[in-house]
Amino acid sequence: MSRIGKRPVEIPSGVEAKIDGQRVEVTGPKGTRSFKATDDVTIAMDDGAIKVTPRGLSKRSRQQWGLSRTMVANLVQGVTTGFRKELEIQGVGYRAQMQGNTLRLNLGLSHDVEFEVPDGITVTAPKPTEIVVEGSDEQQVGQVASNIRDWRRPEPYKGKGIRYKGEFIFRKEGKKK
Repeated sequence: MSRIGKRPVEIPSGVEAKIDGQRVEVTGPKGTRSFKATDDVTIAMDDGAIKVTPRGLSKRSRQQWGLSRTMVANLVQGVTTGFRKELEIQGVGYRAQMQGNTLRLNLGLSHDVEFEVPDGITVTAPKPTEIVVEGSDEQQVGQVASNIRDWRRPEPYKGKGIRYKGEFIFRKEGKKK
């Protein structure tokens, strides 16, 4: 049995949830998010909490059970606190700055990289070597952070590049004379 799926998703005050068949819609201070579950699970509202249960004992219904519960929990967290990824830039001359809705990255390339921020995501550069990606959709926040990181992944010799805050980069030893 799914340990994650068994736990109900609590609905905090100030958040409203509606269930229409397999569709769950959650509205809160940071907007409205929705999720459509597969037919392998049943979603029900039970005294201030959303419960997800499998419809059968098949492998697919047990897989969808934990996934659907996590997706509903992410909807609730997204409309209340939101999601946040922090990136840090290391390297001589590497820096970032926001210009309107565009993130301008100077990463040692022959040109500056201009990254257009998609709708629903907020990107800030509090310092020239820090980037903060925030939003209410966890998948979209992670994807935007990954796309920014892909412009200059950290390399193993000097550690230069864009990394997630707190990420450990395995360092290699250079050539020996």
